[in-house]
Amino acid sequence: MSTRADHGDELIPRPEQTPEALRAALAVVAPGRLPEMRRTKDEAFAEAVKWQSLGPVQSWVLAWARDIEIARRPDLSVRHARAKINLEHEDPAVARTALRELTAVLDEAMKAVRV
Repeated sequence: MSTRADHGDELIPRPEQTPEALRAALAVVAPGRLPEMRRTKDEAFAEAVKWQSLGPVQSWVLAWARDIEIARRPDLSVRHARAKINLEHEDPAVARTALRELTAVLDEAMKAVRV
């Protein structure tokens, strides 16, 4: 795992972008998602074989790195949860604001893991 702390209150250091490091990190920050990770990993590897391309595996790694970035950083995790709750708000303006916030959180996490 990376030892660089970017945002102070991180639950764990940012993991390396390998399947095992991501699995170990997820086991700490969101263990309930481990079955989902295994399932999507199997799907990505099956698609990689089918398409004869590493693209699906690379996408899987990046998607899980992003999700772990959100889970390991309380600032992003709170914003993410709040936005998801308001996505289906009865007030369309609240829902639109939530969608913009969710997009901003996902973009910030993706930018952090693409460094």
